[in-house]
Amino acid sequence: MSVASLGNCFTETFLACKKKTAITFMRDGKIETEISYLELYRDTNRLANGFLDQGIKKGDRVILFIQKSVVFVVAHLALQKIGAITVPLNTGFKKSELQYLLGDADASLILTEPGKKALIGDIDPKLITSIIDTQVPYHDLDIFGTASEKYPPVKVRPADPALIVYTSGTTGKPKGAILTHQNLIHDARNIINIWRIRESDVLCHALPLFHVHGLCFALHTSLLAGAHVLLLDQFSPPKIIEMLSKKKEPYACTMFMAVPAMYAKLLEYLGDNRPDFEHLRLWTSGSAPLLPKDYRRIHRIFGKEPVEREGMSETGMNFSNPLSGKRKPGSIGLPLPALEVQIVDPDTGFVVAPGQTGEIRLKGPAISAGYWRKPDETAAAFENGWFKTGDLGNIDEDGYYYLTDRIKHIIISGGENISPKEVEAIINRVDGVAESSVVGIDDEKWGEKVVAAVVKKADADVTEAEIQAYCKLHLHNWKCPKEIVFVEELPRNTMGKVLKEEVKKFF
Repeated sequence: MSVASLGNCFTETFLACKKKTAITFMRDGKIETEISYLELYRDTNRLANGFLDQGIKKGDRVILFIQKSVVFVVAHLALQKIGAITVPLNTGFKKSELQYLLGDADASLILTEPGKKALIGDIDPKLITSIIDTQVPYHDLDIFGTASEKYPPVKVRPADPALIVYTSGTTGKPKGAILTHQNLIHDARNIINIWRIRESDVLCHALPLFHVHGLCFALHTSLLAGAHVLLLDQFSPPKIIEMLSKKKEPYACTMFMAVPAMYAKLLEYLGDNRPDFEHLRLWTSGSAPLLPKDYRRIHRIFGKEPVEREGMSETGMNFSNPLSGKRKPGSIGLPLPALEVQIVDPDTGFVVAPGQTGEIRLKGPAISAGYWRKPDETAAAFENGWFKTGDLGNIDEDGYYYLTDRIKHIIISGGENISPKEVEAIINRVDGVAESSVVGIDDEKWGEKVVAAVVKKADADVTEAEIQAYCKLHLHNWKCPKEIVFVEELPRNTMGKVLKEEVKKFF
């Protein structure tokens, strides 16, 4: 298989699979569009040549500000064939968020929905805008004009940028992580190999396409492997359970990839019902920690242990529990092939002793070279060639890695370092607690004080005093929350990560 570019790699698979269905697009639980690998090859060529006719060149940034759809996939793959850079953005972004991102990306073109045209024009009237109505079935769209079906005549190299993915922005302004063709190809092949993704697989794709989880880990891998992608327009527990329950080919799913928040909603919807999911071989969870109790419920209700994994926008997928072999709840698993890992003291940069906690640092062929037009942030993210993840973690005697917290989330109270995740783990064990988020807020006496936002289970009557008492039984007093508030739900980004800065606003 060629390593030159994503376009070359996809082409080899598309031509090898030809008449096999590549994507089935489901809108509101019903089949709207089916497209074969041969159609996907031809359509991506046509749109790639259409972009060239429009004046889009190698290295140009093109923003995809459209809903999850077949045309999103075709546009992204077409851009890869001409060496343009895909910049996927969440269509839920508001004007203030979009202003910053449009200015930072400095794109040559934006593809957007009819209802977003006025918003884009108001922010940047000079930005060339192409309107695509994704509510129209794919085969009814007129997006190709008279463009050629031949593979576009553009030489794309492994080191050329392919994708700019903006970080989730849990603190500060989002940064655009630049991922090259080589980065993305290596990452996809790694995932295909460790999860044994094959042509016979059918992926139930319920993730958004504007993050690496849904776009790279799920979509790239499935299409490069020649699998069948059931592309769902939105996350709906009833529709997903219905889809996952199908047992007849070609719609009998074998893989499901999700974030913990999705699993929590699926489990809530199912209650104690246990559908027959025996035909599904792979359940994966990532982008946020999976609570141990949810891990156990997934195993009990779905019939298989989930495969927990870890990845970042800047690095691709880094760790995964094994497909065959022991899986450890709470662990992100083992490093993927070709990934080098260090655990260091974040203050000194020295490697810590085995079993001790430190910052996880990485080297490998899937890791971004840096952030778009942010040389200072890029320089700060690397030390002697190692990418500083900002994650605190440790390794056990079997070589399995664990995340303990984010460096920037550590609470310093009275000179003591307190891990929010450690406190959350204790609070989450209290009967009646569904989940919690622990943060530090300014305090005149201690510098920061520990506080907790807690979500109760349905119909639970647990009190602040009960939680405080339980914490005091299991934690040093200085680690115990000084204040607890009960909330309906925790604020999260689109990938299910709790927004700590938003949690602080509860206090």
